[in-house]
Amino acid sequence: MRSGGSRMVVNLMTVSVTEVFIGFAVFSVLFLLVRAYRRSKIPKGLKQLPGPLSLPVIGHTLSLGNNPHLTLTSMSEKYGDIFQIRIGTRPVLVLSGLNTLKQALIKQGDDFSGRPDLYSFRFISGGESLTFSSDYTEVWRLRRKLAQNALRSFSAEECKNSTHSCLLEEHVCSEAQYLVKIFTEQMKTRGSFDPARYIVVSVANVICALCFGKRYSHNDQELLNIVHVGEEFTKTAASGNPADFIPILRLLPNYSMDKFIALNKRFMIFVGNIVKEHYRSFDKDNIRDITDSLIGHCQDKKMDENANIQISDEKIVSIVNDLFGAGFETITIALTWSVMYLISYPDIQKKLHKEIDENIGKDRSPRIADKPLLPYTEAFIMETFRHSSFLPFTIPHCTTKDTSLNGYFVSKNTCVFVNQWQVNHDLTLWKDPFAFHPERFLNPDGKSINKVECEKVLVFGLGKRRCIGEPIGRTEVFLFLTTLIQQLRFEKKPGQDFDMTPQYGLTMKPKGCEVQAVQRSSNKAAA
Repeated sequence: MRSGGSRMVVNLMTVSVTEVFIGFAVFSVLFLLVRAYRRSKIPKGLKQLPGPLSLPVIGHTLSLGNNPHLTLTSMSEKYGDIFQIRIGTRPVLVLSGLNTLKQALIKQGDDFSGRPDLYSFRFISGGESLTFSSDYTEVWRLRRKLAQNALRSFSAEECKNSTHSCLLEEHVCSEAQYLVKIFTEQMKTRGSFDPARYIVVSVANVICALCFGKRYSHNDQELLNIVHVGEEFTKTAASGNPADFIPILRLLPNYSMDKFIALNKRFMIFVGNIVKEHYRSFDKDNIRDITDSLIGHCQDKKMDENANIQISDEKIVSIVNDLFGAGFETITIALTWSVMYLISYPDIQKKLHKEIDENIGKDRSPRIADKPLLPYTEAFIMETFRHSSFLPFTIPHCTTKDTSLNGYFVSKNTCVFVNQWQVNHDLTLWKDPFAFHPERFLNPDGKSINKVECEKVLVFGLGKRRCIGEPIGRTEVFLFLTTLIQQLRFEKKPGQDFDMTPQYGLTMKPKGCEVQAVQRSSNKAAA
């Protein structure tokens, strides 16, 4: 009886494996036929996109490895600035090279300004996100313009009864001083600290002040919940969602996707509750923050000057959600990397101390207006952006119609990866690109910034999908960093491993570690 049962199991397994093999072979043939058919549709005079051969179903998913930015950069050396891979069943156009990116995203901006309809994107801001939405219509463009205007007006609004030039400067300077205080207290009580843990809370507080008109204590549980959701969102998104590229996986249990959806719901509920509270206390004669500004637009049913459009109450939540995200993660990572570079290059830190001591001193906080006085500081920030390339890729783009790029045919609805890391480490653009050298951004006199070199650095994207939070992001990084450098000297904790190898993800973060900060006692303190 056992012998017969064993043979039955073996026979069943044999049939099952055979069926799978036949099914795979049939699918492969169909896959190749479809690909050949699509190739035959390429218009005359245009070339077929180059790229490596891919496996059916999974494409190049496995070959990308743990550092896709390095893998795709290596592929670009073989196939050029324009080539195609497959992730799962979806074709993906990979763009590298500064000139190619400018051609696609600026000169042919309308053709490449869509977003792919990825499964995970549908759950961000309830599918209404300005940043992630696949929508690229006139209504979307006007909503984005409204959000930009709200962000610009409140970040640049003149302060009343204040020595600061604008609200953004006031909020950042206040938080930066508090951050110095926290670092100093941590040194007294613990002797070292993880800077990222406290930077993220200060940065979140700035965007809370702009969007919600509210500053939180660093120990406030509500604020810590916001930060936690934001960090978990980044971790979950960074792990990737295979269901975005292999549709059949959407039918299977997926813990990562379930967690991603839950995090988005939590944050939407949080923002929704704040918007409801703003409605209850709204006073059209006292616009307190960005949320009030959007509510005022909604209630007054103001029309855009270029088109008849108004925003619904529901879209206010998604816009505020987008604005919060635009001013949160990027700034936190930029500042954390800055501290790591200060510690790694103490001679550079000395030069920064000297420049700030000579041009600002310690009797007042740095201001936005001080930027022209601090060219080496600005060069350090630009080199931090370039060298770390903490945003290795932009959020994926998508073609909005059949088009061509540099003689290659690109079909409509093609997902597009923009490789910013490659541009920032391109040997044809940069001398010794893997060296950390702020002086590369200074003019020969060493007293001013070389703007042409600065424009080569890609962090916030290009063209019509450029990051909406870029202006406040650059301002915040400058003000936070100059305040920290003005008052503190950062050092490696004795015995602490100091590894500058980035952790790949949605953003590339430095590995967490404990550092030390020594308070600088006077304007002439030795750096």
